[in-house]
Formats: sequence, structure tokens, C-alpha cells
Amino acid sequence: MILLNGVELEFQTFPNGETLVNGEAIGSNMKDFNTISFKYENDSDLIKLMFVKNVLDERSKPASLLIYYMPYSRMDRVEGLSVFTLKVAANLINSLQFHDVTVIEPHSDVTLALLNRSTATYPTIELLERVTKEVGFDREQDYLFFPDAGAQKRYSKVKGYKQLVGFKSRDFQTGQIQSLDIVGKIPEKPFKAIIVDDLCSYGGTFIRSAEKLREIGASAVYLLVGHCENSIHQGKILTTDLIDRVFTTDTILDQTGHDKITRYEIGGF
Repeated sequence: MILLNGVELEFQTFPNGETLVNGEAIGSNMKDFNTISFKYENDSDLIKLMFVKNVLDERSKPASLLIYYMPYSRMDRVEGLSVFTLKVAANLINSLQFHDVTVIEPHSDVTLALLNRSTATYPTIELLERVTKEVGFDREQDYLFFPDAGAQKRYSKVKGYKQLVGFKSRDFQTGQIQSLDIVGKIPEKPFKAIIVDDLCSYGGTFIRSAEKLREIGASAVYLLVGHCENSIHQGKILTTDLIDRVFTTDTILDQTGHDKITRYEIGGF
């Protein structure tokens, strides 16, 4: 999905699968300086982004890019026979030569290192205080839980909270978690926990985390993630009693009527 200066652009598809670009719609919403908002739904959106930027370039109209979720950001290194697909996706975006690029909640520093003229914004940090109020979080007694060291580093700006960190072993090829342990001083009294991370797919990491947190005395477990894929509905996270509620944004997740999910609109999608 692509917005040009806040207006969603509609695309049609030829019978053979090629994209039909509405140049009139682009022209009517064009400004001297433009903002393209990019919400990745599938790989065809990368092609659409390329077409829209080309139309602007032909008319000498510069543009900034706002990426709601950077595609392929989980594949941010080479391990075994894996392919460094994040680098390929970043190269494509770099070739479009945007004036600047803003990425919402990048998975790691690698994304910003690969994207030219890029900066990041972290709505999860901004939403944390709101979530703590909603769940009755007590900073003197309750804990934030980061599922791994990467999450702890990503949200290192968060101060004033008791923290626990997970140490997990994952099969990089399959994505399956092989083990997860909690590092840190184990609470002596029952406590609430908010699991904080950037992305939820099926929720396996967070179910495993919640199991461990319950084992050490968590009376309630909540999940706050910047991005949540629609595949959450296919996992167990919404049917288990291990996680009481999921808080996320509209960067990926479509509108959902599930009473266990709170979806904050930060992009108008």
C-alpha cells in the first residue's frame, strides 16, 4: 500500500499480473516536495514504489520516504546458506534516491546502515507509558521483559523500569526457537510483565516467553510490539491464557475485531 502526501494510491492489475499505474492520480496529488508512505503488504508494493518514484522524478519533484515496516528486515545477516535479502531490498530503495528515509521501528541497526539518508522512529517507546497506565503497571513491582539482547539494545532508551531479558536459541533457517531462558534477578513477589519487542508473526517467541514469566511468578503478561503481522490470527497467541492482551500499531496489522488486541493508529492505515 502506498500513500502520496496522505492519499492512498490505487493500482490495478493486468490479466498477466503486471501493475497498471494511474499516472493521473499521482499527478493530481503531487506537490513541489512530496512524502511517500510505504506500507508493505507483499513484494508487488516494492514495484509500485519504484513506479511512483519514477513518475515524480520525470517531473523533477523530490520526495521523502516513510517506511512503516522495512521488508526483509529479519534477514539482516548471512548465516549458513541464508541470503542477505535485506541488503537487496535496501539497494532497490537506495536506487530510487529519496531525499531522506524514515523507518518505523527497524529490526536492527543494519537497516539504517544499509539505507542511505535514513533515520528511525520508535512508536513502541512512545506507547509504553500509555500501555502501562492501561494495565495498571507498577514500576516499583512490575517488569519489562525483552525476549533477547537485540530487543534490550533496541529499546535501551527506556529508563526507570525493572527489566528482565531472555536468552534464546533459534534455528535461523526455520525461525523455530530451540530454547529460551530468563537472565536477571528473579522477582520474589508476584508481578505483572510487559513483553516488549519490534515484531510479532505467529507469536511463538512470546508464548515461550510468557511460559517462562509465569513460571517465575508473573500474575499477568502483556505484549507490546511495534509491528504485528496478520499471521497472529493463525498462531496460538490469541487463544492461550498465557498472554492477557496484545498492544500494537497499524504499520502491518489490518483492522481486527479480536477483543484481545489493541491496535493504535499511527499511520492512518
